Amino acid sequence: MKKLLYIIPIIAIAAIIIIKLKSNKNEAQKKVYHFNKEQTITVQADTLKWQLANTENFFTGTFEPNKETKLSAETQGKINTIYVDAGSFVRRGQPVIKLDDALLKLQLQSIDVQIEGLETDVKRYTILSNADAIQGVQLEKAVLGLKSAKVQRSTLLEQINKSTITSPFDGIVTMKLTEIGAFAAPGTPLLQITDIHQLRFTVNMTESDLSLFKTNQTYSVKSDVYPDLHFPGKIILIGSKSNVANSYPVQFLVANTADLTIKSGMFGKVLVSTIKNKESLIINSSAIVGSGVQPQVYLIKDGKAVLQNIVILNRIQNKVIVKSGLKEGDVIITNGFINLFDGANVFIKN
Repeated sequence: MKKLLYIIPIIAIAAIIIIKLKSNKNEAQKKVYHFNKEQTITVQADTLKWQLANTENFFTGTFEPNKETKLSAETQGKINTIYVDAGSFVRRGQPVIKLDDALLKLQLQSIDVQIEGLETDVKRYTILSNADAIQGVQLEKAVLGLKSAKVQRSTLLEQINKSTITSPFDGIVTMKLTEIGAFAAPGTPLLQITDIHQLRFTVNMTESDLSLFKTNQTYSVKSDVYPDLHFPGKIILIGSKSNVANSYPVQFLVANTADLTIKSGMFGKVLVSTIKNKESLIINSSAIVGSGVQPQVYLIKDGKAVLQNIVILNRIQNKVIVKSGLKEGDVIITNGFINLFDGANVFIKN
């Protein structure tokens, strides 16, 4: 009997809680907005008609130097003189760095003395050999010694010549990587020289756009910074292997202006005309729904919105040229996509 007295209050409390929760649920459901699928949705629409299309595509790329190298010494030695600085213009063959060659010149003087003595020996041994006063082998040794000394002299002259580092082509010193008094070793970069008289303009193309370009053909290239400057760019490379982004490099050779206006690293665009004065169905990009893989638009048929798959031929800024999926006279929705779904009742208000 006592247990029953404890159980009854618990059951009563539980019943009150359940009733309260159910009441709260009903109140919450009343506050939730329930969209009426039969409700008419107001949209804006456009009727398709043929239009003349003159498609010009722009592909973004980067200007790079046609020639660029980092100079290093072919022989080791202390740097005595640096004739240029970063930003200096240099000509082909112009000296840019001079290494210490004092020891080499002393060795050259020593070899010159040896050669002088060996030449005297050869003359003397030749006379004595003709008179049978000495064995012929002595003359042969003197001749070989003279030849060896002359080879050593040529080697020293080449080392002295290489102690002067010259520019391999016309260009601008874009990096100075050493100072006077530093020790130069073969393979250690000392200066970077860049030639921007001619530039390589590189764009990375998807496989679908790669067919727009042909080797040795010329296209119009312009700089983003100087949009009024247009350069003829001749294709010198179409990549045969894609990069990590699945795009292919296309390179154009571009002649810079006389005052070298375009710098390495600047951005630019190449202009490609794909369609000229051809009648096409053109729609606004904002009318497209769906994914990039399968673009779709909403057609209006019998007062209802109908999803239609389309195939895009090309893009012109904020418009697209439709290849298939639409025809002249079709009415497509261009605005009012909120709550819009396939089969929805629509009302056109332009």
